Amino acid sequence: MLTTSADQYLAPAASNSPALQRAAKSSAMSLMLMTLSPCWCAEAMPALPPSGGSMARAVNSQDRHRTVASAARVGSRRPARSGPGGPAMIINCARYCSGRRQEEVDLHDDAAFDGERQGFVWIGLQEPDEALLRRAQSRFALHDLAVEDAHQAHQRPKVEIYGDSLFLVLRNAAWNGTCVDFGETHVFAGRGHVVTVRHGMSPPYVQVRERAERAEAGLVHGEGFVVYALLDFVVDCYAPVVQALEAEVDAVERAVFTHRGETADVQRAYDLRYELMQLRRTIAPLQEICGRLMRFDTPLFSEELRPYLRDVQDHVIQLVHDIDDLRELLSAALESNMLLASVEMTDTTKKLAAWAAILAVPTAVAGIYGMNFDVMPELRQPLGYPAVLLAIALACGLLYQRFRKARWL
Repeated sequence: MLTTSADQYLAPAASNSPALQRAAKSSAMSLMLMTLSPCWCAEAMPALPPSGGSMARAVNSQDRHRTVASAARVGSRRPARSGPGGPAMIINCARYCSGRRQEEVDLHDDAAFDGERQGFVWIGLQEPDEALLRRAQSRFALHDLAVEDAHQAHQRPKVEIYGDSLFLVLRNAAWNGTCVDFGETHVFAGRGHVVTVRHGMSPPYVQVRERAERAEAGLVHGEGFVVYALLDFVVDCYAPVVQALEAEVDAVERAVFTHRGETADVQRAYDLRYELMQLRRTIAPLQEICGRLMRFDTPLFSEELRPYLRDVQDHVIQLVHDIDDLRELLSAALESNMLLASVEMTDTTKKLAAWAAILAVPTAVAGIYGMNFDVMPELRQPLGYPAVLLAIALACGLLYQRFRKARWL
């Protein structure tokens, strides 16, 4: 059957060249195999080994290698991300009672937030999406305006009080070697909950949590102590930034007096002034925030916590004073640079004026004798030319001595 069918397909090419016959035969065989019955194909083809055979293992191994390689290429282009409200957004979530950590809780578990449980829940979120924020809002009855601010970020440092809860906005700062990087931390605090939301550059609060857990005597005060611990940690992180800026200001100040006002030094001074201004806008509002938290009408803060808030306020005041001193040093350095540049310009102008006066003498004499008059008494004298040169030299020497004495040269 195969031979007859092949001859039928090959009949038109019988009169062609051997190369064409071979090509036609190959095409005919391919076409016939495509039209054969599936049953015949199943009988004609050898049976594959079972899934545990060597061929199946080879095929599965090749497929796995291709899949792993493809996944590796995709992973190298784009890192894997968790889904909405996934673990990457919830950093930590635990319940505390009587100054001790009791258990880990799940924000999506309704049973973990029933009204019978004592203590409070401390949740750490990092750049959550709107769905996760709405979930936290439904759990703890967060105010709509505060949730909107926490979702949009880019807020100024402030504290807002909504009934028996408060919303606190803090700005984080860190020195990256050339400038200051800023981030934000939003704190929701109320009866039974503390929720922190981090945006942008923000150090992890694992140290704050560990330090608070070790201080059981302070953690007994509940949510207010957690807010104080967060506030104190953020303020402590400002100190290395101010120290780094102080070193930069000292270097710029030395460069201004050493290099005498090079463009790079002046530009660096202005950049540092901008960084100091931004840092001051970040730190200065904390004075008012600490003062408001120490008032008696502020919820969550007992009388025992007010001295701690006063200590944080003292640190903030000291940092603001240090920043103001650095800004004044930079302003003085820039003013000194301008004065030095003005003095150098004046000295240059004096030197140019002195040499212009000295050169004016021979220029005037040469101009007089270059008018080509016939009747000039000195032209007929044998010593007229040397006498004129000697007079020019004496006049220039006298002017040079006078200018040197006046420190113009």
